[in-house]
Amino acid sequence: MRHWDEIVLSHLQMKELLAAQKRGETDATLSLDLNLSTVTVTLDADGVQLQPGERLTWEDVAFINEDENSCFHLTPESINKIQVFSPETNRLYTLYPTASAPTMLISGIPMHRIKESDPHRDTLAKVQTLRPLTGQVLDTATGLGYTAIEAAKTAAHVVTLELDPAGLEVARRNPWSQALFGNPKIEQRIGDSGELICDFADSSFDAILHDPPMFGLAGHLYSADFYRELYRVLKPRGRLFHYIANPDSKQGATITRGVIQRLTAVGFTKVTRRPEAFGVVAAK
Repeated sequence: MRHWDEIVLSHLQMKELLAAQKRGETDATLSLDLNLSTVTVTLDADGVQLQPGERLTWEDVAFINEDENSCFHLTPESINKIQVFSPETNRLYTLYPTASAPTMLISGIPMHRIKESDPHRDTLAKVQTLRPLTGQVLDTATGLGYTAIEAAKTAAHVVTLELDPAGLEVARRNPWSQALFGNPKIEQRIGDSGELICDFADSSFDAILHDPPMFGLAGHLYSADFYRELYRVLKPRGRLFHYIANPDSKQGATITRGVIQRLTAVGFTKVTRRPEAFGVVAAK
C-alpha cells in the first residue's frame, strides 16, 4: 500500500480509468507509481477509491487527464504538478510521463530518448556499452538518476554529479528515482561537472558515464579541456561512454565528429561509435 505522499499519476493512468468508467466497470487495475507496480482500485459514481481513505473525484481525473506533458503528486489536500523552476539556472524542470519511466524536461527539452525508445531502454543502452561495470564509476550528469541507479547494480561505488538542486527536487518526487536517495553505493555531489571534476585525484575511476545535456545547454562539457580532465581521472585501461545525439541527424553527426577528434587529441584510444546508444565509447 502506498501513502498519499508516494502516489504519482499522469494522463496515461487517467485514460485507463476513464476507459474503465466508459465500459461500466466497478474496478480497474491502476499504477500509483508511474508503471512500477499496480493495484486494484474501485470505481463508483463519484470517483475512484485508490486505497482506504484515498479518493479521486472524476473532476480530479479529468484535471490530470487534460495535461499530457506532466506528472502529478497527490497529497490529501491537493494535486500538484511535479515541476520546479530554478532561479540559479533560470530553467524549468518538469517530470514528463511516458509509457515506461518518465523523463525530465529542462525548459521543454527531454533528457532521454522518447522516440523509438523510452527512458528506461535509453538508460540500459548507455550502461550496456561499458558492461561489465565494476569498481569505481563516475556519472557526470545525475538528472533523474537512472544511470547512477543502473550502474550501482554492479559497480562498487558510483559518484554522480548534478548541476542544479532543482533537478534533484524533481527526482525526489519521481518513483523511478528513489534508489538515487536510498542506495548507499551512490554518492551525490552538487555543482558544475566542469568544476567538480577537478576535485578528483588522478586515476580515480574504472569507468565514466558522460551523459551531458545537449550541446546548446552545456557546451563546456564537450570541450577538449573537460575531456582532458575525464582522461586524467580515469584509470589506465578504464573506459568512457559519451552520450552525444542521434548520429543519423545532421547536427548529431557533426557533433560526433568533433567529439571523436577532441577525445583522440587528449589521449583517448579506441574511440568507437555506438549508434544504438547515441554515443561513443573510448579507452585510456
